[in-house]
Amino acid sequence: MEKNRTRLTCFKAHENAGKPCKKTDCRMWVDLKGSQNCTVIAAQAGPKTLQEIGEIFGVTRMRICQIEKIVLDKLSRSIDSQSV
Repeated sequence: MEKNRTRLTCFKAHENAGKPCKKTDCRMWVDLKGSQNCTVIAAQAGPKTLQEIGEIFGVTRMRICQIEKIVLDKLSRSIDSQSV
C-alpha cells in the first residue's frame, strides 16, 4: 500500500460524482438534495442563515439559535478552564 495515498471519503465521492447519498444511517445524512444529502457538503457551500440551517434539520430558526448559544457557552467555559 502506498503511504501518501489520499483517502477518498464518502462525502468527497458523492461531491465528485454529483450524486446524492442514499446511506440514510450515516450521521452526516440529511434530506437535502442540493447538497447530495450530506451535511459536510452543505457546510462546504459556505455560511448559512439560521433559517436555512433550521430547514435542513427540520427545526425552527429559534431552536438553532438556542443550540448555537448553548454551544458557544460550552466553548467559552472550555477555553476559560484551559487558561487556568
